[in-house]
Amino acid sequence: MMSMSAILSGVTAHKISKTITFLLNESVVLSWPPQGGARPLLLLLPWLGSQPRGLAKYCDIYLRSGFDVLIVESRVSQFLWPKWGLDYGMKVLEVLQSDRFVRRPLLVHAFSVGGYTFSQLLVHIYRNPQQYDGLIRRLRGQVYDSLVMGSLDRMAVGLGRSLLPQGENLVRAASMLYFRAFKRDTVDYFNMNIDIFWHHPIQAPALFFSCENDPMCDHLKMKEMIEDWQKRGMRVDCKAWKDSTHAGHLRDHPQQYLSTLQEFIQSLSMVPLKAKM
Repeated sequence: MMSMSAILSGVTAHKISKTITFLLNESVVLSWPPQGGARPLLLLLPWLGSQPRGLAKYCDIYLRSGFDVLIVESRVSQFLWPKWGLDYGMKVLEVLQSDRFVRRPLLVHAFSVGGYTFSQLLVHIYRNPQQYDGLIRRLRGQVYDSLVMGSLDRMAVGLGRSLLPQGENLVRAASMLYFRAFKRDTVDYFNMNIDIFWHHPIQAPALFFSCENDPMCDHLKMKEMIEDWQKRGMRVDCKAWKDSTHAGHLRDHPQQYLSTLQEFIQSLSMVPLKAKM
């Protein structure tokens, strides 16, 4: 991720840990101090196997809008052994509560298994709402792109395509055997995360990008969850395509993706800004 500073002009990359990188935006100045007097922060949770050049396209959208970006990468081990994922979620929360970020308005953008990583944060927030009350109030919006959702088999498909596309079926079969063998330490945790994500969501406005032909997402199940959130009084926007690519909607439908995302960002009123250029 250190190469981000070479890919994106006017950006300085600071490595917080092996999997957490902070992109400091120096190319855009705000026209007046935002709420709280701090520049807004994007928490970006990428898909497995993401590369700097691919992520840079998304970072650039937010950097141009006046955000700094905190990239929190996921590792397969945190998914295969959820207890490690919970430990990682706690570390991410500690970073977000640190002096550097504690006053920053937050926006979350999670891709694919990045949504699972965010659910690990939500487990801690659900268990200790008073401890994280300030963070909950700072979280102004949430964007979910190509969530892995539905059956356990869909999770196994996601692992296969992320880890070894040429041997996808082998990884998928091995993953299913592993999940069944260690159900108490894997599947039961997955179900807990899904329950908290679905039934105890953060109330900030949400935007979902999806497609009906995504093999890693049951779009009918996701539609059911979105309708449930809307019944709770949440604002939930959706952009779905019949035919697209998992975590590749920006590439397949650039104009629709950008216009939908930019309209959502602007509606949150997080970044009154003026570019230097």
